[in-house]
Amino acid sequence: MAAFVLSAMALAGTALPANAQGNGEKKRARQQQKIEQKQQQAEVKEQRQEQRQTRQTQRQTAQQQQAEQQRLEQQQIRQQRAEQQVNRQQINQQQRQQAVEAEQLRQQRQQQKLEQEQQLQRQRALEQRGQRQEQRQTQQAIREDRQDLRARRLSEAEQRQRIQLQQQRINNYNQKLVRQQQLAQQRRDVLRQQRRNAQYQYQQQYYERLRQQQLQLQSARNYNYYGDPYYYTAPTYRYNRGGRWYQVNNYAAQLLQQAVNNGYSEGLRAGQADSQDRWRFGYQDSFAYQDANFGFSGMYVDQSEYNYYFREGFRRGYEDGYYGRYQYGNYSNGKYEILGTVLSTILNLASL
Repeated sequence: MAAFVLSAMALAGTALPANAQGNGEKKRARQQQKIEQKQQQAEVKEQRQEQRQTRQTQRQTAQQQQAEQQRLEQQQIRQQRAEQQVNRQQINQQQRQQAVEAEQLRQQRQQQKLEQEQQLQRQRALEQRGQRQEQRQTQQAIREDRQDLRARRLSEAEQRQRIQLQQQRINNYNQKLVRQQQLAQQRRDVLRQQRRNAQYQYQQQYYERLRQQQLQLQSARNYNYYGDPYYYTAPTYRYNRGGRWYQVNNYAAQLLQQAVNNGYSEGLRAGQADSQDRWRFGYQDSFAYQDANFGFSGMYVDQSEYNYYFREGFRRGYEDGYYGRYQYGNYSNGKYEILGTVLSTILNLASL
């Protein structure tokens, strides 16, 4: 029994330390587990805090981006408004400038129209004075011829021959005048399309003078040829054109001289008109040059002769008018006249 008790006590003494050791390890394990749980909780808390900070940072960034976007949009709106205002100001300025230019153009056209009307009035006055002077010169020439005892009177047969030729010239001239009026209207339309205002005005004036000339010609149907000294006055001059000699009396010679002067005067006006229109130099394009009949009544010389010397004067007058000079003529006694030396060179009349 005692041995049993001793054995039991020995066994109990041995078992107690082993149990104590086991409990300590469990305790330490539980403590370690608690520590790890706390660490995990701390890590979770830290992760949650970081997530909150991240979300907050993202919200702040989004807010900043939104604010920046709004600022940029507002800035863009302000810039667009500023550009629109500048554009409106530019448009208003352009409109004001256009209005000023339109007013200036209107005033300029009004001034040009006034100047053209004044020039037309002066030209008409000059032409009337020139016509009166021509009439006086013609009458003076008639008186001189009547007083010239050396002038040989043509025979009645020669006189009738001249009158018949004259009547044929007038008939041909009347027919050509009708055609020339049609050409003048066509030419007028071309000038209007080309906006050559000055040349258009000049052609209108030339056409009007040509029309008045035709009316005067129609009123002279009952002309007293036998009372006109031209038809019984013998030739007193001769001239050469194209290698051929022609003989004319004083009346025909004066008409040829007048053809050159008429051509010079008309050419000068046509040249001035093209210069005002800033059109290219070209006297042959002028209707007056192509017509070459102003001042011709169908009397005394062939139409082709008058046309030739009219164009000789026209060409020189056009150059003076286009370039604004007086190389071939001058302004005298209220009208434009070609220089005597130039006239002599063109006609080269020689006494018989």
